[in-house]
Amino acid sequence: MVVPFWRLFQKSDAFYLLAFFLVIIGLGTALLMLPLSWVGRPDTSSSLSFIDAFFTATSAVCVTGLISVDMEGFSRFGDVVILLLIQIGGLGIISFTSILLTIPGRRLPLRRLNTIKSFFVDGVEYDPVRIVRSIVFFTFIIEGLGTIFLSRIFWSAGEEDWLFSALFHSVSAFCNAGFSLYPDSLESLAHNIPLLIVIMILIVTGGLGFIVLQDMGRRFKGKSRRLNYHSKIVLWMTAFLIFVFGLFFFLLERHHVYKSFDPLTAWVNAIFQAVTPRTAGFDAIPQNLLSQPSKAMTILLMLIGGSPGSIAGGIKTTTAFVVIMIMLKRPDKNGDITVSRHRLTAGTVNSAVVYFLKALALLLTAILSLSIIEGIRGANFDEIVFEVFSAFGTVGLSLGLTPNLSFLGKLILIATMFAGRVGLIALAFPVVKKEGYGISYPEGSLLLG
Repeated sequence: MVVPFWRLFQKSDAFYLLAFFLVIIGLGTALLMLPLSWVGRPDTSSSLSFIDAFFTATSAVCVTGLISVDMEGFSRFGDVVILLLIQIGGLGIISFTSILLTIPGRRLPLRRLNTIKSFFVDGVEYDPVRIVRSIVFFTFIIEGLGTIFLSRIFWSAGEEDWLFSALFHSVSAFCNAGFSLYPDSLESLAHNIPLLIVIMILIVTGGLGFIVLQDMGRRFKGKSRRLNYHSKIVLWMTAFLIFVFGLFFFLLERHHVYKSFDPLTAWVNAIFQAVTPRTAGFDAIPQNLLSQPSKAMTILLMLIGGSPGSIAGGIKTTTAFVVIMIMLKRPDKNGDITVSRHRLTAGTVNSAVVYFLKALALLLTAILSLSIIEGIRGANFDEIVFEVFSAFGTVGLSLGLTPNLSFLGKLILIATMFAGRVGLIALAFPVVKKEGYGISYPEGSLLLG
């Protein structure tokens, strides 16, 4: 049954999740507006405006990476604030549930257990505290290893503040945030193959989802002889998107953007371009220099994003997989689809379609709104589409439009980032109203196509 939009947030998990993110964003905005957070640059304002602080805090908490001001304008304190916002935002749902789970004497409702289970791990109802703690512990281990490898790379490259740079970029990469301490992101380091490889590993690991990582861990330890169906689909889709799109990027840009690169560097950068839109946002080459087909593929990757239960955004690889299967296979009389000797139920199929349509509705609304506001100011439509998909997918790649947006334009992107990070998850929570028993409605005949 259709229910009013605001009913989704009344005394529900969605409401508390929404409130959690809003509080963190509010605190982050206040901290970034402090004089000790912003030192500015000779060509920038001496103080950070409210809208830019709000935009940066939202981008960090939503692990997007879009930035309306130069990152070099932030002081070390400001950088630390952004780093903490990324970490809290990246583990936001886990942090939120951890607070609920660790309150002494508080029994967790079955509905909230199902919420955690739906987005993170199977079997959470057996020992939720242990599982959530293991997720947080695993996150810090991966980020720590990333920091170790990156610190060596930054130190070898002559980076003055190599340790903090390594920590910042490790957290940003694993959380799929895409924030960089450098004004050109990683463009000046496009030839540093070890750096790009480490960043890619962190991005992909953070985007697989904890369900898959847990399943792979059991398989590696010999506790399970095979991966579950979900993990297989996620890994297959991830590999397909990386290598097939990477090959296309290589072929399209080999004699264009990558013409000054040797073959190995060009190939690594092509793979990097296939990885970063899902949904990290680091760029090793200026996105506005890409050919039109490459921009279109980047937009598609930003829409797909990472996998369920991960820190990444987008509609998720599994949703994309189901939508593709719907187009390729005809459902049976029960509405089920059989793929690789497994049955995707009508409920799964319908959920994927609804989720996908909700995403498209939000995207079209944001594109139309931003076109109305920024179109009269001379913004190109392709720039608007690119920025909106980047914001919604919590990616952070940009064609350069974001810093030049008006106050209202920035508010629209803020809302889009928030919707991409929290909105779809909140909308995915089931809200069912009883309609009574024994009621049967007449069949409605509708011509399609």
